[in-house]
Amino acid sequence: MTSTNTKVEALPILDIARLEAGPIEREAFLAELRETAHTIGFFYVTGHGIDPVLIQEVLTLARRFFALPEADKLAIEMVNSPHFRGYNRKGMEYTRGQRDWREQVDIGAERPTLPRDAGLPPWSRLQGPNQWPDAMPELRDVILRYQAAAEQLALRIIKVFAVALGQDENAFQPIYTPDPNILLKIIRYPGRDLTEGDQGVGAHKDGGFVTVLLQEAQAGLQVEHDGTWIDAPPIPGSFVVNIGELLEMASNGYLRATVHRVVTPPAGTDRLSVAFFFGANLNATVPVLTLPPELATGVRGVTQDPLNPLFREVGKNNLKSRLRSHPDVAQRHHTDLLAIASEQANK
Repeated sequence: MTSTNTKVEALPILDIARLEAGPIEREAFLAELRETAHTIGFFYVTGHGIDPVLIQEVLTLARRFFALPEADKLAIEMVNSPHFRGYNRKGMEYTRGQRDWREQVDIGAERPTLPRDAGLPPWSRLQGPNQWPDAMPELRDVILRYQAAAEQLALRIIKVFAVALGQDENAFQPIYTPDPNILLKIIRYPGRDLTEGDQGVGAHKDGGFVTVLLQEAQAGLQVEHDGTWIDAPPIPGSFVVNIGELLEMASNGYLRATVHRVVTPPAGTDRLSVAFFFGANLNATVPVLTLPPELATGVRGVTQDPLNPLFREVGKNNLKSRLRSHPDVAQRHHTDLLAIASEQANK
C-alpha cells in the first residue's frame, strides 16, 4: 500500500466507466479507488454518464439566478425557512465562526414539513419544502432533474466504495433508505474586490457519504494533503468527488474525510459551482464496518477535532452543522435549540 505521506501534486482522475470494462479492468479500478480514498480522499470522476446538456442548463440557469435583482433573490432568503432552504447573501454563512464570502441557494429533497411535537427528534425540523424563485419558474424543474442525476451518481459511487472495502455493494443501504438526507448548493463566489476577505469557504470537511461537485471555469478549490494545499481546478466533463465524515466513521478511519477550502477568486472575476451532498437518513446511526484483514491494518481511527465533535447519530450531526453555519436561521426559528449549538461550540 502506498504511504499516506506520498507527495501528491494533483488530484487523480478516475474513469468510473472502467467498472463495466471487464473483470480485470474493474479490479484495477477498485484498487485505484481504494488507494485514492485511503490516501487523499478526493478525486475527479469521468465516465459518469450525466447528460452534458443538463449540466450546461444548470450552469446557465445558475448564472441567470445570480444576475437577478437582489429583491428577487431575497424573496427566497434562507432566513424565511425553518428548514435551512433558500438564498444566502455573501457573508451570511459561517465556517468555524468566520464568514464565507459566497452567495448561494440551498435546495434539499422536496418533502413535507413534519409537525413539531415531543414525539419527534429535533433534527426532524430539517425536513421540509424548498423555496423557489417566482422570477425564474424554470429553475425548479432543471435543478430537480439534475439533483436526481447527481443522486444516482452518488449512490453508484457509494456502492463502489462498499465493494472496495470488501463489503456487499448494499452495505450502506440500511442507513440511507428510505429517505437519504440530500442537499444541493448553487454557489457563486464574487471576486476579491467585492468581498472583505479571501475565505470563499473556510477549511472544513463534509459530513455525509460523498460530495459530487460541478465546477464551471474559475479555479479556487484547494485540498489539504500532508500540510500543503493542492489546487483542484475545473476539468471539463468531470466532477470532483470527496469522502465525507460518515464514510470515515463507518470505516473507522480507513477512509479519511479530507479538509478543503475555496479561496476567493481574483478581482474582476467570479467562481460558479454546484455541490451535491449525499448523506444518510437523519434517523440513522452510523455503523462500524468489519474490514477484511488486509485492509484492517490500514485503519487509523476517526479524526478527533475538538472544534467539530462527531456523533454517530446522523441527525444530531446535521442539526449541529446547520445551527452553527446559519445563526440567523437558528435565531429566528430554533431559539429553543441554540443551547445545542453553544454546547458543541464550547467542547
